[in-house]
Amino acid sequence: MIDRNKLAREYVKVARDYYPRVAKILEHCYIKVLECHIERLGKHFYYIGIYYPEMLNSEIQAARDIFKEIAENMGFVESVYINATRLIYDPMSKLKKENPKLWLELYWVAVHNKQLT
Repeated sequence: MIDRNKLAREYVKVARDYYPRVAKILEHCYIKVLECHIERLGKHFYYIGIYYPEMLNSEIQAARDIFKEIAENMGFVESVYINATRLIYDPMSKLKKENPKLWLELYWVAVHNKQLT
């Protein structure tokens, strides 16, 4: 079984070792390994999910190619970027009920980084 938390930490470590400027952006983000299972093919695909605060949107967009390169070199299919601020404040989101731990992590990312500005 793949330890997703260890892979997420390894992703950040690779970024820190080879792309220090990008690693500074990741310090304010929540990194998670996301899994997609395609039943028909019987295969699992893994993605890197980067949950970022609203204020880092332009920096994330500028570094997309680097994030994707790191993910592909580690064997991930893709890297996806999710705005944590929008997700936690979305009135239709059921994330708070369905996965309260993830919701709290994302809330910390969105609110803590607002206090830094």
